[in-house]
Amino acid sequence: MFAIIEDGSRQFKVSKGSLIKVDYREDAEAGENITFGSVLLANAGGSSSIGAPLIDGASVVAEVVDPEFKGEKLEVQKFRRRKNSRRHTGHRQKYTTVKIAEITVPGLEEKKEG
Repeated sequence: MFAIIEDGSRQFKVSKGSLIKVDYREDAEAGENITFGSVLLANAGGSSSIGAPLIDGASVVAEVVDPEFKGEKLEVQKFRRRKNSRRHTGHRQKYTTVKIAEITVPGLEEKKEG
């Protein structure tokens, strides 16, 4: 089973046990749960549920693994030709790493293999 969720104007394809990095959350602590309520699509093997734009009552619960994670450094350079003006700065964005624990979609049952 997988779902497509939206968080911070970005969409993520998640399944149970997958790790994703979302925007930094100040109040998040390791081990606590975060609930994502904006589920756009869910698929359970043979059947799927598509929202218009969201699925009513669907949610994805994730456990915080790393509350503060820094992304790679972005180099920012400004240069003005013939003016002897140069500026060099950098930026590292903060993220929160979460592990998907549960996907709940009303009316959608997961197909058992076997």
